[in-house]
Amino acid sequence: MSQPSKSTVTIEAPVATVRELLFDLPGYPSWTTAIKSVTSDEIGSDGKITKATMVIDAGVMKDRVSLSYDWSKAPEAVSFSLEEADLLTEMTGSYQIKDNGDDTTEVSYELIVKVSMPVPEMMRKKTEQSTVDLALSQLKKRAEA
Repeated sequence: MSQPSKSTVTIEAPVATVRELLFDLPGYPSWTTAIKSVTSDEIGSDGKITKATMVIDAGVMKDRVSLSYDWSKAPEAVSFSLEEADLLTEMTGSYQIKDNGDDTTEVSYELIVKVSMPVPEMMRKKTEQSTVDLALSQLKKRAEA
């Protein structure tokens, strides 16, 4: 199995603000340019989305994906995995959210993406890492606004 691409950012905002943004899946298109739309497909008994369909346009990576969400470690983390997609064969990731206790929040994002067509590993990893970095920078910008 591939090692995930990962990055961590410190956000100058309270943990509640960051969690609100990360846990509101339908709101993703308002702060990240890579996700164009989100449809809630299944909602758990706790009211959290457990399955969602997203239209993704992250430069060279464009697809419609159905993701399963695992909230068992919330509010410290949320993870997701690919159910089905048009082009992707794997999309596994997680956000780890840590309250620094001083109205700042540390967020780590890990992601593994694989596509059905042959792509050089170096190019796949570079695209994956740029997706992680862009998501965190856009989350930071929105949370600090």
